[in-house]
Amino acid sequence: MDQTDQEVEPRRKGGGPFKFFGEVRSEARKVTWATRQEVTVSTIMVVIFGITAAIFFFLVDTLLRLFMQFVLSFSLGG
Repeated sequence: MDQTDQEVEPRRKGGGPFKFFGEVRSEARKVTWATRQEVTVSTIMVVIFGITAAIFFFLVDTLLRLFMQFVLSFSLGG
């Protein structure tokens, strides 16, 4: 095949950064943003869940450590 048989797709220009940021601004206006109260409640829920998870994993880790020390004390003769 030679060059004339192949279809050459013309290169399209994107429009540049001004068009891009204009479209971003346009799309940002369409977004339904959360209210201050929704953000506050969600943040408090995330913090509470994080603290609860940290306490849970601390307790599980401590219990497993104590259990392993107990089991290993028999095999190590302690």
